[in-house]
Amino acid sequence: MSSNGLVEEDGLRGVTSNPTIFDKAISGSTDYDMALRALLAADPQAPVGNLYEALAIEDIQMTADVLRPVYDATHGDDGYVSFEVSPRLAHDTERTINEAKRLRAAVDRPNVMIKVPATPAGIPAIEELIAEGVSVNVTLMFSMSHYEAVARAYIKGLERCGDPGQVASVASFFVSRVDTMVDKALEETGNPEAKALREKSPSPIRRSFTGAFRDFHGEGFAALRQRGARVQRPLWASTGTKNPAYSDVLYVENLIGSETVNTLPPETLNAFRDHGKVPGATVKQELAEADEVLARLANLRHRSQRHYRKAAARWCCRFCRVLRSIDGRSRKSASRCSARTWIDWSFTSALTKARSIAVWHNGKRTNSRAGCGKRLHDLVQGAAARVDRSPRLVGITGDDG
Repeated sequence: MSSNGLVEEDGLRGVTSNPTIFDKAISGSTDYDMALRALLAADPQAPVGNLYEALAIEDIQMTADVLRPVYDATHGDDGYVSFEVSPRLAHDTERTINEAKRLRAAVDRPNVMIKVPATPAGIPAIEELIAEGVSVNVTLMFSMSHYEAVARAYIKGLERCGDPGQVASVASFFVSRVDTMVDKALEETGNPEAKALREKSPSPIRRSFTGAFRDFHGEGFAALRQRGARVQRPLWASTGTKNPAYSDVLYVENLIGSETVNTLPPETLNAFRDHGKVPGATVKQELAEADEVLARLANLRHRSQRHYRKAAARWCCRFCRVLRSIDGRSRKSASRCSARTWIDWSFTSALTKARSIAVWHNGKRTNSRAGCGKRLHDLVQGAAARVDRSPRLVGITGDDG
């Protein structure tokens, strides 16, 4: 990313990061090899997690510096880069708070947002971080119940914040993943009218978000606005189209609106450059049709919770994957990373329900569901004790990523 390319010519206003992005960058190129060699020369026994963090923080700092003119020109409204806390802490409020503050201090840039998941433990962490002046990108949201809890936490944090004008936040909603879930639910109804309505109103869940977002423009938020507080903007994530029957710019053209953010993968950005259109504030259009789609899906809440649990498991897996990539590049051996380093017991239930789990045992992959489940169970049972006698676990992957 160059300051006179994506930022100045394309109008890029911010950047997000996650383990998948870092994994593709590290495993798919030699760009990080020199930095890895330098880190290992300074500390040959550096844990792989420390190597990842050092590489990631340097990238985040450089990106924040490129975006700093945007941040300054908009007085802190735009120009942010996001960096997420470890998935291993997703179910620990206090450790999430401490880790978020530590990462912000390590990056040492005013235009960094710390990504925190909307787990039950993450919600109070979001409130506390906002109260302490830490800008937060809330992730792992798949339902309105998530969004409502996140919005309340943001507002309560602002009320406790000494200078709310110095804090910004976005609430990331994974639109294409939820739309895929809606599509499946509509197909199961077997109702031709429902499916036809779905095609007329893409991304119906945006209706709920648009309605809830109005709360930031009501009287209840007025006092905070007078103190300089910003609204918590919806951020449309996962905007690459999953359904091949839909336009490759569906989640760009249909989610245009003020006080919203759209994160585009490179392929979607290039597609929009080529043939995208800006027909107006489309995020507010066809709301009645969207309401009707959602009304036909009485079990959507249950599906959202199930999808959320799977996403939490995949999130942990992807973090494991980037660590494995770094370990493979720097050591040419995957045997250095202990199970304690990479797996948190709270993810085990979701992980063992994955369709396929691969355990890397002393550098060799085994796909035995029973063996993997037993190994995970044994690791959990010994989590409070030392696990030095256990086989080394260096990666856990579900077959859908």
